Order: sequence, then C-alpha cells, then structure tokens
Amino acid sequence: MEWEIVIGIETHVQLSTESKIFSGASTDFGAMPNAHACEVDLALPGVLPVLNKDAVEKAIRFGVATQATINQRSIFARKNYFYPDLPKGYQISQMEIPVVEGGTIKFHVAESEKTVNLTRAHLEEDAGKSLHEDFIDMSGIDLNRAGTPLLEIVSEPEMRSSDEAVEYAKTLHSLVRWIGICDGNMQEGNFRCDANVSVRRKGDKTLGTRREIKNLNSFKFLQQAIEYEARWQIEQIEDGLAIVQATVLFDPDSGETRLMRTKEDAHDYRYFPDPDLLPLVIDDDWLKTTRASLPELPKSKARRYQDDLELSGPDVASLVSSLEAATYFEATLNHFDVSGIKPAAKSIANWMNGELTASLNRSQKDFSQCPISPETLSVLIKRVLDNTLSTKLARLVFEELWSGDSTVDDIILKKGFKQMSDSGEIESFVSQVIEQHPQQVADFKAGKEKALNSLVGQVMKLTKGKANPTQVNEILKSKLS
Repeated sequence: MEWEIVIGIETHVQLSTESKIFSGASTDFGAMPNAHACEVDLALPGVLPVLNKDAVEKAIRFGVATQATINQRSIFARKNYFYPDLPKGYQISQMEIPVVEGGTIKFHVAESEKTVNLTRAHLEEDAGKSLHEDFIDMSGIDLNRAGTPLLEIVSEPEMRSSDEAVEYAKTLHSLVRWIGICDGNMQEGNFRCDANVSVRRKGDKTLGTRREIKNLNSFKFLQQAIEYEARWQIEQIEDGLAIVQATVLFDPDSGETRLMRTKEDAHDYRYFPDPDLLPLVIDDDWLKTTRASLPELPKSKARRYQDDLELSGPDVASLVSSLEAATYFEATLNHFDVSGIKPAAKSIANWMNGELTASLNRSQKDFSQCPISPETLSVLIKRVLDNTLSTKLARLVFEELWSGDSTVDDIILKKGFKQMSDSGEIESFVSQVIEQHPQQVADFKAGKEKALNSLVGQVMKLTKGKANPTQVNEILKSKLS
C-alpha cells in the first residue's frame, strides 16, 4: 500500500431538548409536515430568536466529558447560503468562538488504543427537509426540523482507515447517549456524520484535496462510503487527474459516491455575528454545577472494573459500551456479597457478553429493555456458583426465563434440572462409561489427555448434563490412576 487515507469527521448530534434552539416549537419526531414550525422557524418578519438554555447545558456536558475547553463567552453567527428549506436564507451557527474547543475521543481498534483530537464542538440550528418522493415535477418543504438544536462535533484529520473512522463514530455515539445529550437514533437523523476524505502517498506531509461525504446515518454506510471514496481518489490521481474539493453523497444501493456540489469555504458563507443574539456567557457556577451532574464516564468505569473486579479488557469494553449495559451490570452485581464479588463479576460479564447480548440483538432490544431482570440473572448465576446447576443446564434455564415469567428456582424444580452432586451416584455412571468405552480408557492410560475429555462427555451425556463436571473429572482420574 503506497497510499495513505486521511479522514476527519464532522458529526451532527441532535440535542435531546423538548423545544428548538431558538423557538418554543416542539422537537418531536414524526409529526405531519410543518406541524412543528412556528413563526421563528418560518422566519416571519419581526420575529426574534431566543436561545434555549437546555441546549447550552448539553453542549457544556459534552465539553466536560471530553476534557475540552469551555469558552465561557462564545458568539453566534449567521452562515449565509440559499437552500429551499432554509427560510431565513442563513443558518444561525458559531464560527470564530465556539462553545467547546479541543477535547479528545479515545477508542480501540483491534488491540491498539487510538486518540483522536477534537477541533471544536459548536451549537447551531438544523435546516428543514425537502420532500421529493410524493410530488410530480415539484418538491415539498417540511420545516419541522428547522431550528432543531444541533451540536456539530469536528475532529482533526487524524484517522487513517475506515475501521478507525467507524470506531471513532461508535465511541462518540455511545458517549453522547451516556451523558444524556442525544438519543442517538440514527434512523431519525439524530446522529449523522460527514466524512472528509483525502489520500496522499505514504511519507507525504502535505494533505491531499478532500471531498466531504454528507449525511451518513449508519456505521455500515460510513465504512462503505470511505472505502469507495478512497479507492476512487487513488484511481483518479493514478490516471493523472486532479481531485477537486467537493461535497458528495453516498448511494447505498450502488455503493458509490456522487457529486452534489463543489465545496464552499468559510468565506463563501459570509459569516458575521448575529445582531439578534447577545454573546453566550457561561459563568463559573453553571460550569461547576454541570460538571457535578455528569455520571461516571466510561473510561473511569472501565478502569474501576479492571482494577477492583479484575475483569479483562475485552469484558470491560463491552460492559461500558453503553450506559444501559453498565447500569445492568452494576444492578446485577449489587445482589452479591462483597466476599464473592470478583467471581460474580466475571460470571455476570460472561452472561452479558454471551447469551444476553445475543438474545437482545435478535430481539432488537438493549439492556434497558431486557426481559430478564438483574435480580433474576443474579439468582441464575448463584445457582451455578453453588453447584445447583451446571453451565449447560443454566443455559436451558435461561431460555425458559427469556420466553416466560417463571422464576429460576421454579424452572429448576419443574424441569428437574438440579445438578447431580452425590458422589456415589456419579461414581456409578462413571463406572458404566469406563466399561462401555475401553478404547478411550486405554488411550488415556497411554498418555493421551484428550481421551479424558471424551470420557467426561460420555458421563455428562449419560446423566443428561446433570452431573457436576468437576466431580466427574475427579472420580474418573481416581478410577483410572
């Protein structure tokens, strides 16, 4: 590979406020076109914007969470351009002094940790939406989204592969949901990415000409779009053609990007301070109160889980992938005594990262919607730890719990799942297996350790999974020594 891909991402995060950033109109999704467009959103003569304090609060939360600089005095500007669904002819945004500057996002790609620096995060209003599908030879305009509060998060161009870009976007998506500033619903456009992609020969220090891929609302499309765009740019350069700075769209059906417009620069938008809005001032008390209101962040939780509970890196990464997962984990852990907390933590992590996650994915649910409560999962794990259930039988109990409303102990009693732990009873089954499988016995005595696993499996099969595997191993070794 003689080429290097350079990627920076601009992410539009819709802030989960009840009303819009400069008006009192609702931000609810799915209403009839223009049902949530008031006089301010329509830009009627004489109306004035009023800043939504909750939107500012959420921007501060993000800045604190990413260890960024919070500018305690920032300015709103008018970004001038014409578009049919932009009634004012300009968008209120922030240019020279954003509310948040700097900050970092850390994530893992394979086994390596990557840090991407943020340039800024600024507040702005969304535009409306042009509707084409339901009209012939014309378009409709829906201004329900016009004025919806956005936090635009801009990264430095520090990503070098589509895998890095996707992990960055996933980590950012998880963070904004974790700190409660965005619901992260990508289908509704509440979290969407613009990827700035350029290529250069390895070793070059000068950045290539970038093209911006707009409005990517899934991680899959983000990866596909970057990979196609990078290949396309490399082919253009190798054919002796120049890359022209442009804005492009990604077509998921064809898997290709296509030109939307040549790219504007900042001077094309003729930014100037909005005369209808005073500078935004964030005092020390507001900053201090917001900082104190944040939940424990994923990085801090991950460190605590590893240090205090001795969980592995992969286990921890899954447990802090969302606030719902971490909350479920801790709620389950609270049902165990401190003396047995470490083995319990490992068992909970195994169940959550295994059967629970698989079942939730199939049902398209998250941990906040899990039909098995943390208390019920704790009982199931306790029955494994106290040798009432084998792991195999516990999975069968889990399946019953997922599809019904019985308790763990009721299922064990009803199905006769209680693990066999009477050594005399297990010994009789072991004797049968030894008698019925002389070849495996001979192999084990000849030094083939794997033969013992085969004999254990035969005992478990004979007891329908009810024998305690540890006891089976011990009795077999004793009889064959």
